[in-house]
Amino acid sequence: MSPNVPGAPAGAPALVLSAPSGAGKTSISKALVQTWDDCLFSVSATTRPAREHETEGLHYHFMSEPDFVAMRDAGQLLEWAEVHGHMYGTPQSNLDAARQRGLHLILDIDVQGAEQLRAKVSDAVFVFVLPPSAETLVGRLRGRGTEADEVVERRLRNARGEMEQAFDFDYVVVNDDLDRAVAEVRAITVGNVEFSLRAVDMSGTIRQLQTRIDDILSEGFSA
Repeated sequence: MSPNVPGAPAGAPALVLSAPSGAGKTSISKALVQTWDDCLFSVSATTRPAREHETEGLHYHFMSEPDFVAMRDAGQLLEWAEVHGHMYGTPQSNLDAARQRGLHLILDIDVQGAEQLRAKVSDAVFVFVLPPSAETLVGRLRGRGTEADEVVERRLRNARGEMEQAFDFDYVVVNDDLDRAVAEVRAITVGNVEFSLRAVDMSGTIRQLQTRIDDILSEGFSA
C-alpha cells in the first residue's frame, strides 16, 4: 500500500465514479486500483460478446442474455442498463466480496447506473469527474482515433446533459491533471477532510462547460 495514506477500514464504503465520455473516470479508476491494495475494481457483467483482447473476469463477466435476465430478476444486480442492444450491470456479489475483505469497491459507471446505485447502496460515495474544458473533452474524444465526427458530436451532446447530473453527486473533481485528480479522489475515498471537495461550489464551472459545448455544437462542430 502506498505510504502516508490511511487504509480502508472494515466495511469501507464503495466509491462510484461517473463522468461524460472522455472526462477520464476510467483512467482514475485504474490508477486507484493499481496504486492502492485497499481498492477493488468492480467488473461489470454483460451480454456483449467478448472482443479479441478481452479476458473473462478481468474486463467483464460475459454471459448469455437468459443468464443476465435471471440475475436481474433475482435482484442480484445493483444496477443495469441496455446499451446498443446489449445488457450491462453490476453484480451484487462485487459489493459483497469487497465488504467481506474490507476494501473500497471502485465502480466506473454512467450517471444512470449511479442513480440506481444511490437508491440501493446508502453508504456509497459518489464522485462526478469533469474535464477542464470543452475543448479538452473534444480533443480526448477525437484522440481515440476510433470514432467518426458524428459519434464524437453525439457523445458531446450527451456530455452536456450528463453534466446536469453532477449536482446530485457528493463530490465533483476536475480532471485537468490525472495525478492530481487521482490524489483528490483518493483523499475522498479515505475521508481525508483536509482535501475534501464537498464544499466546493462547481456550478459556475459546469455552466461554463455547458455554454462552451453549446458554442462548439452551434459552430458546426468545427472546434
